[in-house]
Amino acid sequence: MRIIILTQDEPFFLAKNIDYLIKNLPEGTEIVSTILFDVSPFGKKESFYRKMKKTWTIFGSYFFLYYTIKYIKSTFNKQKRVSYVLSKHGIKEIRLKQGVNHHRSLEIIRSYRPDLLISIAGNQIFKKKLINLAPLGCLNLHTALLPKYRGLMPSFWVLKNNEPKTGVSIFFVDEGIDSGPILIQKELKIDDHMTQEELIKLSKKLGMNAILESISLIKKGKYQLIENPDSQKTYYTFPTREDVKEFKSKGKRFY
Repeated sequence: MRIIILTQDEPFFLAKNIDYLIKNLPEGTEIVSTILFDVSPFGKKESFYRKMKKTWTIFGSYFFLYYTIKYIKSTFNKQKRVSYVLSKHGIKEIRLKQGVNHHRSLEIIRSYRPDLLISIAGNQIFKKKLINLAPLGCLNLHTALLPKYRGLMPSFWVLKNNEPKTGVSIFFVDEGIDSGPILIQKELKIDDHMTQEELIKLSKKLGMNAILESISLIKKGKYQLIENPDSQKTYYTFPTREDVKEFKSKGKRFY
């Protein structure tokens, strides 16, 4: 099975987990290339500068400085970069000049003859031609128990809403937002005083194992899909300053 990963060169949590994923691929599968998007944790609609300003305004100076320092440190530690992990394993890194749905981008992806596409922290909306490009489909990792908590930053929202548990969902991408049929879900208990950073780390590791299990199921061709009904969905966008104040007032911490 030939797999293409679509992800971003995020310096905080992804490199270690992508490395784990590559090392534990089922026999008979290989990652033939990885589409590596520029770092953009909250989507592509705004410039990186506007996102920085928004982060400072909404989350506050301590949050901004904490992650800015972590980001700067990552530039001096190549092991924190997804690009380094790919190079270490001899996996081709692709930086697209156009959007992922552009016909030239699709030609590049198609040239690697993928059987399966897997999106991990992808930050672009996938359209029909891309979704249908690989014969076995396109999977996405979402760090929540769908259909609840579709959208952005589920780790923030589940903590803010005092959920006793969360989890991860691996689903087949369709043209909606986190709305495709679910292949696998794994639950994760939220302990008292768990920070958002701790929850993200646990969710990413759990997500890698769920992806590995999903690959094995697809390879065998025996699996039963789980419904992801719109009637039961909740959808969350980028939090406001008031959301962050409420988050903190409940004793929740980011790190």
